[in-house]
This record gives sequence, C-alpha cells and structure tokens, in this order.
Amino acid sequence: MSESSRDIHLRIGREELVIRQRYQVISIANDVLIGAWFLIGSFMFFSDALMTTGTWLFVIGSVEMLIRPVIRLIRHLHLQRLRSPVAAGDDSFDY
Repeated sequence: MSESSRDIHLRIGREELVIRQRYQVISIANDVLIGAWFLIGSFMFFSDALMTTGTWLFVIGSVEMLIRPVIRLIRHLHLQRLRSPVAAGDDSFDY
C-alpha cells in the first residue's frame, strides 16, 4: 500500500475552524481562571483574616467549573447550525 493511499483528508469549513478555535480559547481562559481562584483562595486559608475571602474565591472557582459544560454545549449548538444533521455529532474535543 502506498503512503499516499494511507493519507486521511478531512474537510472542515473555515467557519467551523474559526468557531472551534474561539471556543477553545474561551475554555482555556476559563480553566486558567479556575486555577487562579483556587490557588489564591488556598493561600488565603493560611490567614484567619483572609479565610472568608478565600472561601468566596473557592465559590467563584466552583461556579466557573459549572461554566465548562455550558461552553461545550454552546459550541456544540453553534457548530450544529453550520452542519447538516447527518454530519453533526463530533463531540470528541473536550473544550
């Protein structure tokens, strides 16, 4: 079997690629914020005076963790509008 017959060619529309990249950037930014809230909140637990603020940062981080599946759902719905119903269903990306 020649090497060219083993190549896989995928066709993704420019709009779909742009949409995927935008949602990936939003998801990465959300994940960075989650890490920042939990890290800063963790350090605040070392001080009794900052413990309440640290607790609020943990609450904010938890809310942002709930935002993660919402980002994925919105991305899925956005991409579904671009595709035909037969081609829809590619949820293999975790962002």
